[in-house]
Amino acid sequence: MLQRIQSLYLLIAAVCSGVLFSTTHLFVFDGVTVDVIDSPVYLILFLGSALLSIISIFLFKSRQTQFVLGRLNIILNFILLGLFVFRLLSLPGGPANPEKGIGLLIPIFSIVLLVLANKAIKKDETLVKSVDRLR
Repeated sequence: MLQRIQSLYLLIAAVCSGVLFSTTHLFVFDGVTVDVIDSPVYLILFLGSALLSIISIFLFKSRQTQFVLGRLNIILNFILLGLFVFRLLSLPGGPANPEKGIGLLIPIFSIVLLVLANKAIKKDETLVKSVDRLR
């Protein structure tokens, strides 16, 4: 069913990954703004995360698959966060000078939302298994 709380969490995670990435800056260094769209790797990872969230919403009949896709999406967001931190640390000024943009926080928000969605999916799965035991 689409009206479950995990669907809302997954939708917000998809919006975080899919829409906000195009309007955010990763960081600003000496007046040069580094955007997500400047690098195709970030673009592919953000869109992949959004696509996994959308696919996960519509797989509500298969909770196990939905759970696995959520875990895969969490791993993808951790990779994205690691790439952001690596790029920030590899700048000539290091992490002390650049101004951080909201782009560094998007994977963190997505990870939190995906963990909440997986927790709700697991709760539904245990509820269904407990009802099946009564039959």
